[in-house]
Formats: sequence, C-alpha cells, structure tokens
Amino acid sequence: MKEILKKILPKFLLDFYHFILAFLGALIYGFPSKKLILIGVTGTNGKTTTTEMIASIFEKAGKKIALSNSVRFKIKDKEEINKLRMTMPGRFFLQKFLKKAVKEGCEYAIVEITSEGIKQHRHRFLDFKVAVFTNLSPEHIEAHGSFEKYREAKGKLFLATKDIHVINVEDENSSYYLQFPAKKKITYGIKNGEINLENTKVKLKIPGQFNLYNALAAISVAMSQGIEKNFATKVLEEFSGIPGRMEEIISEPFKVIVDYAFTPNALEKVYQTVSQFKATKENKLVCVLGAAGGGRDKWKRPVLGELAAKYCDEVIVTNEDPYDEDPLKIIEEVASGTKGIARKILDRREAIRNSLKLAKKGDVVIITGKGCEPSIVIKDKKIPWDDRKVVIEEFKKIERGNF
Repeated sequence: MKEILKKILPKFLLDFYHFILAFLGALIYGFPSKKLILIGVTGTNGKTTTTEMIASIFEKAGKKIALSNSVRFKIKDKEEINKLRMTMPGRFFLQKFLKKAVKEGCEYAIVEITSEGIKQHRHRFLDFKVAVFTNLSPEHIEAHGSFEKYREAKGKLFLATKDIHVINVEDENSSYYLQFPAKKKITYGIKNGEINLENTKVKLKIPGQFNLYNALAAISVAMSQGIEKNFATKVLEEFSGIPGRMEEIISEPFKVIVDYAFTPNALEKVYQTVSQFKATKENKLVCVLGAAGGGRDKWKRPVLGELAAKYCDEVIVTNEDPYDEDPLKIIEEVASGTKGIARKILDRREAIRNSLKLAKKGDVVIITGKGCEPSIVIKDKKIPWDDRKVVIEEFKKIERGNF
C-alpha cells in the first residue's frame, strides 16, 4: 500500500499523508511527549552510541528513562531488540512507545532521529526539550535530492526544539544548526566549544576519537539537566560500548571486530582506528564490506571501495542488504573503487569465512555494514542474520579444521 501511494501521489499530497499520520498517532495516544523531557539526537554518525551514553548517565543518576534507537527499545528495566530495520520508528509505534513510557513513570525519553523520519514528519507532534547534533557528512542524497536538503531536514529538529540545543561546534556544518533559536545552546568539541577535552578529562574504554565526540555530546546533555560533569564523566569511563559498534568478537590469535559503519566518513574513521590494533606494522588489516541496495546512495559505493583499498591489506566485497537491487551489481560497484584488489564473494557467510582464513596471528579482521542487525533484507524478505554469530560459528569451524 505504501509503495503504491508513493508512486501515484504527488509530493505535496504524500507530505500531507505523512503529516496526517503523525497527527493521528499523537491524537490516538494522547500526545504523551508533553509529559516527558524528550531528547532527540540527530546527525550522520554517532547517534546510537550517543543515545546509549546519555541513557547510561541518566540511569546511573537515578533517572527513569525510555530509549529508542537503531539497536533497541527500552522503558526503565524492560527492553527489546529493534527488529524493525528502522532507526526512527513510524508515528504510531513511537507515540505508543512514549505512552508506555509515561505509564511506567519515566521522566525522560531519548530518541534517535533520522533525516528520513523528519522528511516523513515522524518528528511532528513530539514535544522535544533537547536537540543534539553529532556531525554531518553526505548520506541519503538520492532520498533528499541534495546534501543541502539533507542538512535542512535535520535542521527541522532544531526548529521544533525551543529549549536546549547541543551542537558539535567542530563539525563544519555546525553554523547552520547554531542559527536556530533556543533558550539555551551548549557547544562541544575536542578542542573548542563550551564542553571540551581541555576542561573535561575523559578516558573511555571504547576506542576511536569519534567516541570522544559522542561522550562530549552525552556529557553536555547531562549537564543541561543538572547532572554534574564529573559524575557524567565517571559513568562514561565505565561505558563498555554497544552491540555491533566496534565490537570485538575474537581476540586471539587475531582480532575480529564487527561495526555498523556504512557511510564513507564512518568507514574511514573505523579503518583508521582498527589499523592501530594490529600487533605490528607488518600485520594485515583484512576488511569485509558491502553496500545497501534499494537505490540508496549509489554514489558512495565506489567511494567505500576506494577507502578499503587505501587502508586494508586484504579486501572482500560481499552482499549486505540488496533490497530490490541485483546484489552482484552492487558488489561490482563497490569493487570498482578498489582498483582490482578486491575479492568478490556474494555469500556473506562465505566472505566472513574467507576473511578468517586469510588472517594470521596479530592481524585484524574488520567486518562492516551491519553491526548487530538481526537480518539481511532481500527484496521484501528479512532473512535472520547476525554478523557476530556467524563470525563465532565460522571461527569454531576453522579451529576444528572443518572448512
């Protein structure tokens, strides 16, 4: 039904359709966000980790929270895996979730906000008190029409949030988000900003400079709600990460890491970070990657391949989530950026198996694109999948010599 409406309705009617759905969802569930302090986190990368860090600080501070992100839905001590394959759920789901949060006595709700969700008015009739901007790089360009429109879509969260804006001032697009009016603006950055590493010492367990930015965002949000900076910092120093984000699955004789990165910016940062985990400079970085289908950001496919060729000693390009596209065509488009060094393996399990067989003691294997996602989407079918489980299964076979 949705696909038919997309094809037959003119844009203004499709927008109105989404707007009406947003209003009906809020009306049916009684506008629950008005009874919560609603925190929205948006940006290209780091949204999920930032929401998890905020939740961790708030919970340790004794706050009753609800959390909605690409990994899970949580209301106080009850949680379930996000199997929707939607970072920001539909209007009825989200309003129902917030109604449950109110019923369970939650004070705060922390929600991951996407540009596609905003484009479809899913942020409408949600009473945001805090809006967070992590960073911005090209993504969802086909869906929005241009990078400028993608940036504008995220700006609508700040337009809708009148109280507190938390902004990464070291991102080159920060000035765009700083223009929106708010009662209070908090800026953060590693060197610049109101909250920075000169006045906030943070020693994280999880790797990557990008996680320092995520931590500073979370600390800024905590401080906006009266939680002391030192307390928030100590909580994050014990934060052990989230499933499928720089998650180390195998430690010996070589490391195997699974990460969600699927944008060029995120992938490059991941490769730069995991390169440091090799036992010696002579050890190899073995990389498994792919790209999503469904007409999503085709421009970035060869770019992903170029990055793999730049940082990786061994490159395997495989299937990710082809949706309605030919997976072999997607693989070819990614591999085209590798200048002929990529191994092209359609079956993702076989690709992972091969990456493990290529690795020697002290090497690092990095598998990107899916993280802890529980399925692979082929056309309209969701096939159960978990990169982490597959890694363990294939590693055990190699240990036993059954491959």
